[in-house]
Amino acid sequence: MNRDISIVLVETSHAGNIGAAARAMKTMQFEDLRLVRPCKYKTAEALARASGADEILTESRVYDSLEDAIADRVRVFGTSARARSLDWAPKNLPDVAQSIVSEAQPTAIVFGRERSGLTNEELALCDGRLVIPANPSFSSLNLASAVQIVTYELQRQTGFALQTSAVDAVAGDAEPLATHDAVENMYTHLQQVAEHTGFLDPANPRLLMQRFRRLFSRASILQSEVQIVRGLLTAIEKSIR
Repeated sequence: MNRDISIVLVETSHAGNIGAAARAMKTMQFEDLRLVRPCKYKTAEALARASGADEILTESRVYDSLEDAIADRVRVFGTSARARSLDWAPKNLPDVAQSIVSEAQPTAIVFGRERSGLTNEELALCDGRLVIPANPSFSSLNLASAVQIVTYELQRQTGFALQTSAVDAVAGDAEPLATHDAVENMYTHLQQVAEHTGFLDPANPRLLMQRFRRLFSRASILQSEVQIVRGLLTAIEKSIR
């Protein structure tokens, strides 16, 4: 089983969908299910639709926010068929799966609500918008079906190698990538300094921080690089005091 790739479901409203998602995960050798503010899900219907994947359902972790659910992940992809106000260039599933497998870093795939998907703010927390190729005029997939397709593609590109921890696949003493939590703290620090210097007007922020996020999401940020950026920001703060 693979715990380096987490499946995150946000505000799922039907217990049966959570059970079916757990079943989809087990068939593809995934087990780390994370739930953000879910409905009551340890029900007879959920267990029935889990159909033997009971342990994934019962051992799933519940979080109060998406930020908490992905804090320890290095790469985060949000599934969404719809573009938003600040469009993120969509990433096709095969390309994302190949990137995840080759980088072998703790990763989260985030799935939104059954009816409305992920919000702008939730997508902004992700490194990219993942799109499952589908009929352009009817692209809405059942939640469990979407989980099945994504986990299948990941399994297809790795085969039974998924049984090996991705941590073991990282070469030697390779420098670790920054966790999502570390990157979010960097963004917070960046916004504070931008406001203090007058570069960002809180009353009229436009899309500055979203554009910063899009800029940094193009790169795999190392932990040391986050420390460099924050060190520079601290130096700027000292210079303007």
